[in-house]
Amino acid sequence: MSSGHPAEHHDPEVAFESAKLGVWTFLATEVLLFGALFTMYTVFRAKFPDLFHAEHEKLNRVLGAVNTVVLITSSLTVALGIDAIRKGKAKLLTRYFGATILLAGVFLGVKCVEYAEKFRHGLFPRTNVFFSLYYMMTGLHGIHVLLGMAVLGYVLVLARRGRFSESYYTPVEMSGLYWHFVDLVWIYLFPLLYLAG
Repeated sequence: MSSGHPAEHHDPEVAFESAKLGVWTFLATEVLLFGALFTMYTVFRAKFPDLFHAEHEKLNRVLGAVNTVVLITSSLTVALGIDAIRKGKAKLLTRYFGATILLAGVFLGVKCVEYAEKFRHGLFPRTNVFFSLYYMMTGLHGIHVLLGMAVLGYVLVLARRGRFSESYYTPVEMSGLYWHFVDLVWIYLFPLLYLAG
């Protein structure tokens, strides 16, 4: 019977692969959730093409495009943060993840402006099936952005405490993987809602 501490037998590679499997399993359930919503949107759009064409014209394409650029930029800052910690540059990681959280806040701010604009024009979730789906999909995505900000913020705090190095950065990569998923969902939502009339 070994008298060594359990941490001595901890294999970082196994821990990384286990964490990655867990995150991918979680993301698979998220893909199913958003996939169901995308399918619902497609079915209703085929059933009410004139309504969907008319209503999608009421969306602000400029704000939608701005938010697309914001999220694509945030994916870049996450990737740069991960690259930084792989090279042992923890301070650079905190800057890039801080920028990502700031960009996420900008995204939500723009979305709030867009929602307020819709409400002023009487376009509420119960207006019709198009806006019901619009608010459901963009609202759910917004919740995922908030969760992503919380996860990235937690990783940022750990980074400032010196928890990560070039030899251990699994939580950094896992949080980055989640954030890329959030961005990817928006890249599907933007053309689906704003461009495909």
